[in-house]
Amino acid sequence: MNIVHTTGIEGARQARGTVVVIDVLRAFTVSAYALAGGARECRLVRTVAEARSLAAATDGAVISAEEEALPVEGIPISNSPTAIMQTDLRGRILIQRSTAGTQCAAAATEADGMFAASLVVAGATAQACLLRSPETLTLVASADHPEDHACARFIEGLIRGESPDLELLLQPLYAAERYRRAMSGSWPGFPPTDLDLALMPDRFHFAMPITRAEDFLRVTMTPS
Repeated sequence: MNIVHTTGIEGARQARGTVVVIDVLRAFTVSAYALAGGARECRLVRTVAEARSLAAATDGAVISAEEEALPVEGIPISNSPTAIMQTDLRGRILIQRSTAGTQCAAAATEADGMFAASLVVAGATAQACLLRSPETLTLVASADHPEDHACARFIEGLIRGESPDLELLLQPLYAAERYRRAMSGSWPGFPPTDLDLALMPDRFHFAMPITRAEDFLRVTMTPS
């Protein structure tokens, strides 16, 4: 298997084969907790306006949205797995808009198949990729952040039958000012508990395939 690493929207546009779009902090961690909490599916959109419009047309919809990692006025859930765990999503649809993950998923138009991924579903995602056995696998770090690169390397290591040291891979995150800010509790819409929830590898044993609908991308769960 030829494994390629790319970053950001441009990297997503260049992605070929089976594509895994990774957003650890926090969009695709949110997706995983939502699905584990009973959501029927997650729907990814590019803009807050699209999220509001889709929610208005969708029975039982809940919106999770942020812009530049900050809350959006009038939307209580700001891309936070902590907030998702406190919300009853059983049988409901979560509509997601984020600055990185949902944008990159939308940009990966040349994918033969696509998964949303984060550390909490890393092992199941690696297994799903192995089952597909693509000639090319593209791992897209949705932002140039250490946790997304760490997750990409972690998934690659699992696919190659290795035992990657996740704590070592995450050291650049722990050393970053962004991590310290999140830990301080001073980041609006980003409680420190989000870090604990997002950095727990393999909490869930399902992968999250992405399929295209007319106006959104649909994320569901496939048990490993």
